[in-house]
Amino acid sequence: MDTVFIEGLAVDATIGVFDWERRIKQRLLIDLEMAWDIKAAAKSDRLEHTLDYKAVSDRVAELVASSQYELIESLAEEIAAMLRNEFSINWLRLRLSKPGAVVAAKNVGLLIERGQRGDV
Repeated sequence: MDTVFIEGLAVDATIGVFDWERRIKQRLLIDLEMAWDIKAAAKSDRLEHTLDYKAVSDRVAELVASSQYELIESLAEEIAAMLRNEFSINWLRLRLSKPGAVVAAKNVGLLIERGQRGDV
């Protein structure tokens, strides 16, 4: 099983439960690992045979930037569902970080896995 990854995708979004958070954009960081069999792409050297990480990045950024969730948990579930549905990803690990949310912490967030990791 192979893994395509995107690390540190930064997107500004409206996210949070407090009134002041609903009036501003906050920077979110997204790390993704996605199961994908790269053999066909390696053999053909053609973009259409692989998981296009640019297309994935653009779609995730579009979804996050237009979202209005209060909780990062809800946003993480929407991102995971969209990726699995639109890109036919069997397994993914998503780390969604909200740096600055806790002043005394370098970073806070969550890590979720969805799907089956096995052979793709």
